[in-house]
Amino acid sequence: MKIAFYSPMKPPSHPVPSGDRLMARLLIHCLELSRHEVHVASEFRSFLSDQDEAAIAERQTKTQEEVRRLSKEWRKSGAPDIWFCYHPYYKAPDLLGPPLAREFGMAYVTAEASYSPRRNRGLWEDIQATVLDAVGMAAVNLYFTGRDEQGLRLAAPEARFERLPAFIDPAPFLVRRPEPRPLSLVAVAMMRPGDKLNSYAALAYALGLLIDKEWTLDIVGDGPSRPEIESMFTQFPAERIRWHGLKSTDEIAAIFSASSIYVWPGHGEAYGLAYLEAQAAGLPVVAEETAGVPEVVMAERTGRLTPAGDTHAYAAAIGLLLDCEPMRSRMATEAREFAGVERSIDRAAARLDEILARYVGSRS
Repeated sequence: MKIAFYSPMKPPSHPVPSGDRLMARLLIHCLELSRHEVHVASEFRSFLSDQDEAAIAERQTKTQEEVRRLSKEWRKSGAPDIWFCYHPYYKAPDLLGPPLAREFGMAYVTAEASYSPRRNRGLWEDIQATVLDAVGMAAVNLYFTGRDEQGLRLAAPEARFERLPAFIDPAPFLVRRPEPRPLSLVAVAMMRPGDKLNSYAALAYALGLLIDKEWTLDIVGDGPSRPEIESMFTQFPAERIRWHGLKSTDEIAAIFSASSIYVWPGHGEAYGLAYLEAQAAGLPVVAEETAGVPEVVMAERTGRLTPAGDTHAYAAAIGLLLDCEPMRSRMATEAREFAGVERSIDRAAARLDEILARYVGSRS
């Protein structure tokens, strides 16, 4: 089928790396593996960080212009079979897909839509109603986490939902044989305010409780909060921390292959694709049992999950894996199987194609 792909928060071509950008690219690849013809319909960003009436009005004007542009284009060349929207939510609603789907009779599909009634304040309330309208009209809504499913089903019980577990392309990580250095820890995350900064702070505090153990830490990532984050780790001898900055996928895979444990608390993570990448490389994970993290780390099978916000428990879990090589080895094997096979893009492509065939069918 011909699929118009749209990501209102961040287009797949956006220059700043993020989990959203990566998942958008993975979904496109996933659809192409099943021989669908996919094109990015628009790079229009509907994202707004706050309730600014002037910005919302400006966005509405740009929305109308983009809808007119696509409508004119498709009346000449023919409309796609499916409008596929990735990650519509209150700050980045899909304002293009629903009117175009209605105009051209296209099937409408969402992936990782989210809804939370606690956001129904001020101007966000009307925008959330827009998200719910899109969810309600969709042929199917794909959810990655139980948390998203619960929120959507409560708000739109008549809508149609199917689970598509978060996945990765594990090939760059499976191609390398794990050769871990003893007691080598690694974390990969952007350096920005909010949950990322809080996770770095929790990690630094936890490692401070383990200063007597001979670990080293590789940190991959960059961003506006880097100076603040670097200051958090000045308590440790310089040789213990290696700052890598931004790295390509292949470079990260090389760093993973030489590491022993992936350590990232995961405050506020929707799920965290880096957890799956680390596991595909054969790394057990230590994370907090918060947000969507339990969707991608299997507790006591591929890693250890500790209570949210309990940094002492988090440090103890890292310490246990540092001290217990047999546990590390067992979890490393399980992690590689879980992320490399169960959460592979090939398995996701088959699942997604089956869902689309069932809810949309062939429209040729």
